[in-house]
Amino acid sequence: MDLGWISVAVFAVIVILAVVTLLRTVVVIQQGTVGVVRRLGQLQRPVRPPGITFLIPYFDQMVVVDIRETPRTGDRQDVITRDNVSVAVNATIFSQVVDAERALFDVSNYFVAVDQLSRTTLRAVFGSMSLDEALSQREQINAQLQTQMETVTDKWGIRINRIEIVDIVPPGQILQAMALQKQADQEKRAAILQSEGQQQSAINVAEGQKQAVIKQAEGERESQILRAEGQKQAAILEAEGRSQAIATVYNSIHEGKPDASLLAILQLDTLSKFAASNNSKVLVPYESAALLGAAQALRTILSEAPSSDSVPVGPNQT
Repeated sequence: MDLGWISVAVFAVIVILAVVTLLRTVVVIQQGTVGVVRRLGQLQRPVRPPGITFLIPYFDQMVVVDIRETPRTGDRQDVITRDNVSVAVNATIFSQVVDAERALFDVSNYFVAVDQLSRTTLRAVFGSMSLDEALSQREQINAQLQTQMETVTDKWGIRINRIEIVDIVPPGQILQAMALQKQADQEKRAAILQSEGQQQSAINVAEGQKQAVIKQAEGERESQILRAEGQKQAAILEAEGRSQAIATVYNSIHEGKPDASLLAILQLDTLSKFAASNNSKVLVPYESAALLGAAQALRTILSEAPSSDSVPVGPNQT
């Protein structure tokens, strides 16, 4: 009876050992990972790719290394800027194992190493710039962090793909001062915009007044031109009327065939009109002899005319 139980126990041990041996011999490596094999403590190349791999049981040990890009967000830490302001900063690091052998054998724990390296690099980068630069130059900070960390992680077989600053939190007093400064800048900008608006409004008003004056001057000029044109046309028409009147009178006189007596009467009539005018001076024509002749002719005419007082006498009256 005891031998039976012993046989069953031995058989069970053999089965368990066979299963364990099989599990240690055939290993499946998942996609996105690789296997690094050590045989009796010594590295065995090459690195096993994803898929089924075979090991020597109890002699080979395999470490699975994730070669995918891994984001790791560090803890928030306090750093001091160049102008002695303490700010709380944390960043997310996107790293990737590109050489599994070096990641395992050149550094004891590459996770801890990358985390500590990011902390020291953050302090160094923020210590070289002021608070204003740190708040406004995140892209430059990310690039500096990545460059400085890559110079160290390359020999560990780890690539830093990118680094993103998550938060930069200044102290409360600094935040209040920044808020006041921002409010002052906004008020200043509003005052500048208001003054510029008033200036532009004054310019527009002046420009409008200028245009109105120009239009008014142009209107007056056009009015004067039209008035002068009207006066010119009126003068032309008056001169033409006078010319036609003189021509008509001249033609009438020539058609009537005037004699010396009529001409003398016309000259004396003209002199009478000059004398009746308001002028204090009367111009006498230079040809006074002609005027005397005209007067003598007029006298002769008047003497020949019958007198209104004389009464005709009949032949029978004596």
